[in-house]
Amino acid sequence: MDTPKEHDFFHQVYEVVKLIPKGRATSYGAIAKYLGSAKSSRMVGWAMNAAHSKPEIPAHRVVNRNGLLSGKAHFGSPTRMQELLEAEGIAVKNDQIQNFKVVFWDPEQELGFD
Repeated sequence: MDTPKEHDFFHQVYEVVKLIPKGRATSYGAIAKYLGSAKSSRMVGWAMNAAHSKPEIPAHRVVNRNGLLSGKAHFGSPTRMQELLEAEGIAVKNDQIQNFKVVFWDPEQELGFD
């Protein structure tokens, strides 16, 4: 069962993820850092794993720090995460976003410090 603090953190993560523009992607660590919990990337990952039943949260836009589709197993099919990214114009090869530095959306830079 989720603790109230964990539930609040997940909610904060979801609010940031909803702001990622189509055609852009970010990392678990960038979200954690923006939320003031730089060492909580794994918790951001857990939040993303729990978000797949929430269509309003574009969880496919959150990847690991190297652009790898590390959460792809939670999308119902092995290729669904890649398909969603490619539909937004993001090139993916071997489960990794190509030109990740160009596609990368940094919440601290885009939204300012929380």
